[in-house]
Amino acid sequence: MFALMADLTDRLVVVVGGGPVGRRKARRLLESGAIVRLVCLEPRPADFAFTRLVWLCEPYQADHLAGATLVFAAATPEVNRRVAADARRRGILVNRADDPALGDFVVPAMHREGDLILAVSTGGAAPTLAKRIRDRLADQIDPALGEWVALLRELRPQIAERFPDPVRRRQMYERLAEIRWLEALHSQGPAAVRQAMWEEVRREADPPLK
Repeated sequence: MFALMADLTDRLVVVVGGGPVGRRKARRLLESGAIVRLVCLEPRPADFAFTRLVWLCEPYQADHLAGATLVFAAATPEVNRRVAADARRRGILVNRADDPALGDFVVPAMHREGDLILAVSTGGAAPTLAKRIRDRLADQIDPALGEWVALLRELRPQIAERFPDPVRRRQMYERLAEIRWLEALHSQGPAAVRQAMWEEVRREADPPLK
């Protein structure tokens, strides 16, 4: 297995199956910014309204996979077998909810704190164990870590522009990843830390900014 964080923003992902598993996968995909085409025989729940979701209440056909970046098969085993075969013929990676070993990839158990994502996987061998490990680790995650990551994301383009030398740029990233910033988030709040980080970037830039 190769661990990979994929940017699915504005990419089409097909989910086949509208039961609890399919809806859960669709919701997570939508939260990641994907466009989801969900194919199933179940009617769309009244509380499952998303602008980026296309809910098709009809029998699955291979053409439903047209344009997909990824496919999730979360229907019956028979339908999942067809979905997996059709996806592979089209060169699309597919996840099988009923038997992960027969798919191309597995989905880790995840916990999110803002822009920080904790992912735990057993490679499909023991999904329940992965969830329990995730829950144990999630209890230890400081919510301020998400704010820290958000600030670093905000500053990243400025750092890339102002530190053309890769060694100096890496050093700047390392300075902003020191634990003192997390402590400052607790004592001063995000606004003050954003200003302090920006001042440090300005001070260390090549050449220093006035």
